Amino acid sequence: MIAVAEPAEPAADAPTILTLRGICIGFGSRTVLDGVSMSVTEGEIVALLGPSGSGKSTLLRIIAGLIRADRGTVELDGRPIDGLPTHRRNIGLVFQDEQLFPHRTVAQNIEFGLRMQRRPGAERSQRVAELLALIGLPGFEGRRVTDLSGGEAKRVALARTLAPAPRIVLLDEPLTGLDRELHDQLTLELGRLLRESRTTAVLVTHDRDEAATIAGRIVRMEDL
Repeated sequence: MIAVAEPAEPAADAPTILTLRGICIGFGSRTVLDGVSMSVTEGEIVALLGPSGSGKSTLLRIIAGLIRADRGTVELDGRPIDGLPTHRRNIGLVFQDEQLFPHRTVAQNIEFGLRMQRRPGAERSQRVAELLALIGLPGFEGRRVTDLSGGEAKRVALARTLAPAPRIVLLDEPLTGLDRELHDQLTLELGRLLRESRTTAVLVTHDRDEAATIAGRIVRMEDL
């Protein structure tokens, strides 16, 4: 059986953005999540910490709408979103492998969500420039994403996710695959970027130091 233990309560003076109530899911005869409940308040960065197989990524995918829980409810701003498809949840996703569009430039990748929102061209360009400055890559608008380093690609993936201003950002092991020096550098940068952009976020990681550096609260996924 898998459960969630919260060592610290969410901020009492901030509105609740995300609420999970009694989330249960199993695959075949194996129970992965059993009665998971938690909440995330506005501006919070919460890390889901645990070993492989503890249900961290499964819980993230349920929040995103990529899979459906067997039982339980996901609420965003107090409203159930279980029946909504992923693209209508106003939730941003950052994956392990970035999933940038290889045939598009850096600017075209970052503005993708803004185009889906039908934002004017001038507004898109301004937002791209703001985000490139935030992630430390000013002037990279015309670069091909296939020419980016691993660290640069991860920064651009984060900027693309932040561009349409989602209510909450979900990060699934976003710093996997980097050498230790670059990983440690980007861990510090990711925490700074999320805080400076006042982003509400849930981070999945198995790295205790990464969780402590980036997140303001750690939720441990524990085998019982």
